[in-house]
Amino acid sequence: MKNQRLITVLSILISLASIIATTSGIFTSDGPGQYEHQSIRGEKIIIYGKGLYQHMSADVAIQGIAQDYITLFAGVPLLLISLFIARKNSLRGLLMLAGITSYFLVTYLFYTSMAMYNKMFLLYVFLLGTSFFAFIQIILSIDKILLIERINSIKVLRNAGIFLIINALMIALLWLGVVVPPIIDGSIIPKQVQHYTTLIVQAFDLGLLLPAAFVIGILTIKKNPLGYLLITIYMIFLSILMTALVSKILFMANFGANVVPVIFIIPVIAIVSITFSVILLKNIK
Repeated sequence: MKNQRLITVLSILISLASIIATTSGIFTSDGPGQYEHQSIRGEKIIIYGKGLYQHMSADVAIQGIAQDYITLFAGVPLLLISLFIARKNSLRGLLMLAGITSYFLVTYLFYTSMAMYNKMFLLYVFLLGTSFFAFIQIILSIDKILLIERINSIKVLRNAGIFLIINALMIALLWLGVVVPPIIDGSIIPKQVQHYTTLIVQAFDLGLLLPAAFVIGILTIKKNPLGYLLITIYMIFLSILMTALVSKILFMANFGANVVPVIFIIPVIAIVSITFSVILLKNIK
């Protein structure tokens, strides 16, 4: 593995920093508790009122805690396991490491831009930077020619590409269903904005993540080498992200929120993503 020492150091730093960030989100509980807040738009918002996310709306704060659990108990162990495998010059290990690192990159991109400012801000920034540069170094370490030579079945890649395209379109329609109706009826601002400045999740999904999934799917179907490189990485990233979303949905359901129909859709996407991740890794000799 090229740049092995740098990648190792960055991965360990990501693990240690995320342990601090996630445990702070899960286990802190100081604060007055829930209270009602009137947003600048005149809407009444229930604020969580305790712990690291005390200034966030209650339904969003519990989602942050739910994702912290997945990052801590799934993301960190998988990161260290994939690093251990990758250090043995395993192509599968490098692809796993790239996919898991991209999860940390996207997670802390959201945390730095959406979470209400808190004492972990500089740590979020640190995690964003280290995961970005680790991801770049890992991608540069993958031998693309060797990867193509070791692929067993092109059909498996094609099926995974089709799934990515369908998933990207489904999620895009879901988010457009949030954004477009208020524009049509003239209210402009969806209720999901709450007391925040804008729709960060929808913005990054519609502008970056979903187009990336769509393009990777197309490239893979067209047998483009870049698609072959990125399809497994994206699928692993999607697997952990969807697992985190399942955790969020369960926490929201326990909170009393209406989670239909996503309670049926997201777990299916998570299961399919995980299945494809395993199949794609096994598809490499």
